[in-house]
Amino acid sequence: MTQDTVVSIPPYKANDQDVVAELRARFGDDSFTLQATRTGMPVLWVARERLIEVLTCLRNLPRPYVMLFDLHGVDERLRTQRRGLPDADFTVFYHLMSLERNSDVMIKVALSERDLNLPTATGIWPNANWYEREVWDLYGITFTGHPHLSRIMMPPTWEGHPLRKDYPARATEFDPFSLTLAKQQLEEEAARFRPEDWGMKRGGEHEDYMFLNLGPNHPSAHGAFRIILQLDGEEIVDCVPEIGYHHRGAEKMAERQSWHSFIPYTDRIDYLGGVMNNLPYVLSVEKLAGIKVPARVDVIRVMLAEFFRITSHLLFLGTYIQDVGAMTPVFFTFTDRQRAYKVIEAITGFRLHPAWYRIGGVAHDLPRGWDKLVKEFVDWLPKRLDEYEKAALKNSILKARTIGVAQYNTKEALEWGTTGAGLRATGCDFDLRKARPYSGYEHFDFEVPLAANGDAYDRCMVRVEEMRQSIRIIDQCLKNMPEGPYKADHPLTTPPPKERTLQHIETLITHFLQVSWGPVMPANESFQMIEATKGINSYYLTSDGSTMSYRTRIRTPSFPHLQQIPSVIRGSMVADLIAYLGSIDFVMADVDR
Repeated sequence: MTQDTVVSIPPYKANDQDVVAELRARFGDDSFTLQATRTGMPVLWVARERLIEVLTCLRNLPRPYVMLFDLHGVDERLRTQRRGLPDADFTVFYHLMSLERNSDVMIKVALSERDLNLPTATGIWPNANWYEREVWDLYGITFTGHPHLSRIMMPPTWEGHPLRKDYPARATEFDPFSLTLAKQQLEEEAARFRPEDWGMKRGGEHEDYMFLNLGPNHPSAHGAFRIILQLDGEEIVDCVPEIGYHHRGAEKMAERQSWHSFIPYTDRIDYLGGVMNNLPYVLSVEKLAGIKVPARVDVIRVMLAEFFRITSHLLFLGTYIQDVGAMTPVFFTFTDRQRAYKVIEAITGFRLHPAWYRIGGVAHDLPRGWDKLVKEFVDWLPKRLDEYEKAALKNSILKARTIGVAQYNTKEALEWGTTGAGLRATGCDFDLRKARPYSGYEHFDFEVPLAANGDAYDRCMVRVEEMRQSIRIIDQCLKNMPEGPYKADHPLTTPPPKERTLQHIETLITHFLQVSWGPVMPANESFQMIEATKGINSYYLTSDGSTMSYRTRIRTPSFPHLQQIPSVIRGSMVADLIAYLGSIDFVMADVDR
């Protein structure tokens, strides 16, 4: 599929059983164990021996699963409620997405602790490379045939696999840290880059290439990101992106936090996305609990999420234009962000990290005068966007620096797991708010901005138009805000109103348990993806019937976007790489987690 053969996306089909029937017809009924979940897709267990055969079949079906959306593992050894699932010490899951079906399927493989080996899927989807490295790094599962199975989040000298259940979750459980001179030298040597390890060839007898470290701390690297360039003059022959400098272990932390107390951690995943990060998490927990939120909650959530889409895109726009050489626009975009934060702070009480969404609702109701502030912003921004477009984006120098630079088509984007503006800039009309509506997006009137060339310029223009559409959505929230409660009346949601606790002993007990322990979620699995600021962000939660999550998988959009870089930029100039990095719109918190 390329932008020349655009696929029309059918209505979303949750739990699409067609693929189950197709697989059973091909491999036999006894080849699969079907798991009942609340993920919204068929979850099939398959034997390791048949894994590659099944994955290849799904990739080559008449309506294929073109994207390996996610791939990761679960340590099953402490899980108590497995309800007839295959015996497993560890599980590896493959989450596949089909655009032509507009549906997903998940394939799981059970592994024994004594034999943690799987064949690599890099020959089917190239973006399996980094995901398999991450699973090896954090669980110690080997993928046979992988081109370069090495640590990716942790340093090469690290001992142990952090996401295993027997690995400590708190710093106090480790011996005190000390850095001797010998240890320092060992760490420095481990950080040395050896081109041969990555399959890079030095020049002939009388020539050599130059190897250049860009980052990890460089203004154009947009966070602690290192990319090693192999150069012939200014031309990039090859490159190796290196991540992990920013890794905080958010998925490990989720195993030690109550369902409620993990909400502030989600804010920090993409630290420019604010409450946008809370949304897939609380929606996923609500699926687990079976909570239906009031209409007012949906509209409030949509309004604040779109505010953060705008603040994130404004930061992108200013820094992107700065990356390609224009210095002043960044000051104007930051000024506009302050106007947005004024509204966000008035509503939520905080600016960057409100952590304001709650399981079943939001933290409190809209304050008096919120509508006046929102109206001022909605009236202000469109004129400013027109100015940016006229003054900077139609500038001949900027266009010369970005048109035709770092170009890829729809087929390549899907192979590498690219989502968001990076995918829509190739002409692929896939926006979750339209394709798989959540939180009531189906009731809003807005367009999905598209481009055709898939280059650095188009990725920018798509985001500028997205801001205009976000304004349209916020304006509709302003004009059509429903009356009603700001949280669901459900025993597993946020604590009941304080005044009721003084009247009913049952309510007081519920309130006390909610605040001290947190809610106990039913044992099950749930999943929610959203169209976040930088692409598709999702939470895949596994509950074992406790006050805490058993496993929280956070799939972020920027991780595959960085993995794609070498395939796009080989043969280009260093200056083109800088424009490309700016056009991806990533932050390292969204990559390393």
